Amino acid sequence: KGETRAMAWHAVGHGADAVLYWQWRSALGGQEQWHGTLVDPSGQPRLLYEEVAQLGEEFSRLAAVLADTEPAARVAIVNSYDSRWAIQWQRHHRDFDYVEHLLHYYRPLAARNIPVDIISPEAPLKGYRLVILPAMTILTEAQATRLREFVGKGGQLVITVRTGMKDEHNALLPMRQPGWLAEVAAVEVEEAYALDEPVPVVGNFFTGESRIWAERLRVTKTAAMAKMAGYGEANGWLDDQLAIAVSSHRSGMVYYVATYLDDEAQDKVVGRIAQNAILKPTWETPRGVEVCRRVTRDRKDVFVLINHTRADQVVSVPFEADEWLTKQALGKRFVLEPYGVAVVTKAPE
Repeated sequence: KGETRAMAWHAVGHGADAVLYWQWRSALGGQEQWHGTLVDPSGQPRLLYEEVAQLGEEFSRLAAVLADTEPAARVAIVNSYDSRWAIQWQRHHRDFDYVEHLLHYYRPLAARNIPVDIISPEAPLKGYRLVILPAMTILTEAQATRLREFVGKGGQLVITVRTGMKDEHNALLPMRQPGWLAEVAAVEVEEAYALDEPVPVVGNFFTGESRIWAERLRVTKTAAMAKMAGYGEANGWLDDQLAIAVSSHRSGMVYYVATYLDDEAQDKVVGRIAQNAILKPTWETPRGVEVCRRVTRDRKDVFVLINHTRADQVVSVPFEADEWLTKQALGKRFVLEPYGVAVVTKAPE
């Protein structure tokens, strides 16, 4: 109970200006007789009806607060449908899933309340500090040119496994990975391995394992490259080889992550990358409490806080604030009930 409301506000926090429900009443015939509805076949409201009605009242009441606002993020993760299709039909490892790999980079940022935009390969990069390319197998020369320009102007770029292998026609490029980005990455891939067994990875600030996929790198520009992590001893071609490389290019920085890390190690690596990009949480909250930030045209913040857990969470408030659902001023701390929601703005000075 309450999760439907929480997820609706989650959508609003991430940019939705409307939440639509389908369908209204159960179909008496056809293949969607058992599709979820708000009203049952008899015309009586289902249990969920009151929760959706509450949402309608809240959205109506807070429409003016959220009007002309939109999410603001300094991090972008590129979602390439072409690459997703290419990998789907040539996984080379039964557990390599493109969407899951993308989420492997999204989750550590979301857990830190660092806003992230999911963008297309053609989206503008202006305004971002960090751009992540998860397994962008299909990479055109034009796309790579824009990414190189982004790095040259001070941006930070994360390139992950299987990036820059093919052109827009799904044909292999006549060059090593990461293809058109090899110049800024300062490394190239000598060989890639679909792993049946994990390989140890030892970093400057973590230890972990490479699972599913690993690549062996060759450094092409020694002066521009630094090592963040390497492979440990596993009696194979990867022993003592580079696993995560960091290179500088003009005023920007490029990470090449040649390994599919376990969750704990991944969290530490993405956290360090975010720290290096000077990315700070929108709001420090207990784990499981999400903070979404929408910004007005005159750069004022509207925060949507959501408790995704089944327990009360005590949230600290870093500024004088008003909560709009309850129409109350907040103190230094407040309790957010299970699946609870708060819509917060800074109090007028």
